Amino acid sequence: MATISILEAQAKLSELIHAFRPGEEVIITENSQPIARLQAAQIQPRQTRRPGTLRGTVLRMAPDFDAPLDDFKEYIE
Repeated sequence: MATISILEAQAKLSELIHAFRPGEEVIITENSQPIARLQAAQIQPRQTRRPGTLRGTVLRMAPDFDAPLDDFKEYIE
């Protein structure tokens, strides 16, 4: 855990962010008192989608499932 003054953090913010590794953090101080903690995000990669994972979950579908709704009949006619 590194400590850096607020003035130094303002001047080198871009460098600090690009040098981070997951889980690292930097304490930002002002007048030798900690005021903030800057921590690298731990972003997890997205899992690839697999087709068919929800197959069989729809147990019943109404016979008029794709029929126009009553509220919109005036727009169709």
